[in-house]
Amino acid sequence: QVQLVESGGGLVQAGGSLRLSCAPSGRTFSRSMMGWFRQAPGKERQFVAVISRNDGATYYTESVEGRFTISRDTAKNTVYLQMNSLKPEDTAVYYCAGTSLRWTTETKFYDYWGQGTQVTVSS
Repeated sequence: QVQLVESGGGLVQAGGSLRLSCAPSGRTFSRSMMGWFRQAPGKERQFVAVISRNDGATYYTESVEGRFTISRDTAKNTVYLQMNSLKPEDTAVYYCAGTSLRWTTETKFYDYWGQGTQVTVSS
């Protein structure tokens, strides 16, 4: 079942920016970590960024380091992904997910998922 809802995707030119949002679809879930993943056509789903619910610690895949920023609004139980200096290779469906584990970037350990939002970067 869909437990999270992503929004903010769209079409943008290379070098542009987008801000993705992720929030529970209904009931609020207790999760130790929230993450963003992406999947391009013909490729496997890939880790992008994670943030700890407890202390706000973050970690990014090297390909987005310095360009993307993951953040949270605890009061709204919402997670964001600010994407700057976008490249065509960033084109993918972006998914938000949550896990009860304290710290992991592996897809298989995430139990709560959204249905994804499309990000397309044109050259």
